Amino acid sequence: MSFTKTLRGLTTVSFWAADLEAAKKWYAELLGITPYFERPGYAEFRIGDYQHELGLIDSRYAPGGMTGPASGAVVYWHVDDVTATFEKLLSMGAKEYEPPTERGEGFITASVVDPFGNILGIMYNQHYLEVLDSTRKD
Repeated sequence: MSFTKTLRGLTTVSFWAADLEAAKKWYAELLGITPYFERPGYAEFRIGDYQHELGLIDSRYAPGGMTGPASGAVVYWHVDDVTATFEKLLSMGAKEYEPPTERGEGFITASVVDPFGNILGIMYNQHYLEVLDSTRKD
């Protein structure tokens, strides 16, 4: 029996866009950075405390069945202020998917559908902050 962890951590979240150039511009404005890696049909941002990857992929390369209305898993990114981030996303043309909702002490979620049809989840997560704090060296 192996003791290898099956899911070791988030590496890349991929979002699809029919207009990749517009998606790159939209996410660059949201994140305040430009993609660190690009090739035809693909752009990648490194974001957050752990430098996770957010990949934007031309929807021509999407696996079958991935086009159409927003659906599937929701990946939540930690933010310090859910309401302010939610309002910023709406002001940038995203559509409400789920309004800010308290899920228990220290946990608030919300999600939007970006202008390209992807669900973008945001969350204030106390556990995330505790883990981050435990990894910092004094």
